[in-house]
Amino acid sequence: MTQARTELAGEPGEEAEDAALVARWQAGDERAATALVARHAAALARFVGGLGERSEAEELVQDTFVRAFQALDGFRAESSLRTWLFTIARRLVLDRRRAGARRRAREVDDPDADVATEHTALDAVVADETEGRLRHALARLTPMQREVFTLRVTEGRSYRDIAAIAGTTEGSARVHYHNAVRAIQEHLDDG
Repeated sequence: MTQARTELAGEPGEEAEDAALVARWQAGDERAATALVARHAAALARFVGGLGERSEAEELVQDTFVRAFQALDGFRAESSLRTWLFTIARRLVLDRRRAGARRRAREVDDPDADVATEHTALDAVVADETEGRLRHALARLTPMQREVFTLRVTEGRSYRDIAAIAGTTEGSARVHYHNAVRAIQEHLDDG
């Protein structure tokens, strides 16, 4: 894990800087909002992409910040700002998936509808065979395992943060992570 990623994984300095930026934004400093977006957008895009929403990542990140800024007065700082942003992004992804499932169900019920299959970036041809095998292994994980694995490996989040984002316990987050690692290793060994 890189030094920069370690520092952004919930260190006190990050939280203090975020708190200062939030206070500036609440006092009317628009540049503080831009700074918050710059600090957290890339991590949110990686997280959303890791959940399989690569083609929608930019829109979901924008929607995350819109919701966050609308609700910032209610942010209680019980977790880091980044953890809160991840939680909002996760909810948006789940809401989008539910809406998509409802839409597809309506299309199936409508005999006149053209049912089109959706392809994500995960389904695209991957030039590197090893990366393709890893992606295939990740796709075989349960949604919770994939989410926990992505937060832990890609974002370097603590189990405490992962539990807060995923709405589970730290112990459960650890179990999901270790089960995900084992499943990925087994898949790669079989390939």
